[in-house]
Amino acid sequence: MSRKIAVLIPCYNEAEAIGKVIDDFKKELPAATIYVYDNNSTDNTYEIARQHGAVVKKELRQGKGSVVRRMFREIDADLYVMIDGDDTYIASDVHKLLKTQHEMNADMVVGDRLSAGRYDRQNRRMFHSFGNKLVTKLINTLYNANLGDIMSGYRVFTKEFVKNFPIHNDGFEIETEMNMHALDKKFQIAEVPVGYKERMEGSESKLNTFKDGFSILKTIFWLFKDYKPLQFFSIIAAVFFSLSLAAGMPVVLEYFETHYVTHLPLAVLAVGLMLVAIVSLFVGFILDTVVRKHREIFELRRLEKRL
Repeated sequence: MSRKIAVLIPCYNEAEAIGKVIDDFKKELPAATIYVYDNNSTDNTYEIARQHGAVVKKELRQGKGSVVRRMFREIDADLYVMIDGDDTYIASDVHKLLKTQHEMNADMVVGDRLSAGRYDRQNRRMFHSFGNKLVTKLINTLYNANLGDIMSGYRVFTKEFVKNFPIHNDGFEIETEMNMHALDKKFQIAEVPVGYKERMEGSESKLNTFKDGFSILKTIFWLFKDYKPLQFFSIIAAVFFSLSLAAGMPVVLEYFETHYVTHLPLAVLAVGLMLVAIVSLFVGFILDTVVRKHREIFELRRLEKRL
């Protein structure tokens, strides 16, 4: 109870809902400081947030990732509660998240909307649910994990996680990046089932299903390359190795039958593809060594900060 808690609410055009979100969290966490960072809203989100007693600031760089980056950089607390400003989450669930964090000593606790089917029942945009499940499946496969809701906007973080998380993306890819960073750097993750409500009248989702969905998939692709280069380049090597075999097999068969090679361009192509495969594999080994060393340095710095 003595821990300093900050409630972080990134906002863009949420005038209809932001006041209620602030009031609900003031009721549930009266000792916490509530921060609202307005991201160039064209309505009166900023003014309403101030009227309801939040600490309100503006972030001019557009995108949720830009807002969260600045929040994590500027705000100092022992625990951070991040919540969307659209009033789709239930404020009272914060006690379950905080209790789980305390009991499990978790670095990040995620409010899981999917396990009980709440999100599917309330969300009217079919491709949102499909995209959420696709992203979750991809990350679980890459890291052999069992996370239930990768894209949830309701989370609790420790100070150690917040101050050791370099944010690269500016948009809605931020939740994906959080999960992949936590998995890669061995932070403790926990999930808690939470409720999910339909949006208030006049409030609209800022997530563009296809544009932002493509950005999220692109983020997974590049972070996969950065975090797991050996696996990434092994896949590339396997593709070029297969192409080399496909191109070179007719040449080899012809040579064994006639002792001549008449398809010289095909032979050159096969050799070139095989060289690309070999180089890709060696690049993967080299980068994997670099990444492993980076993880060691990261862990040593975390230990130094605890001493």
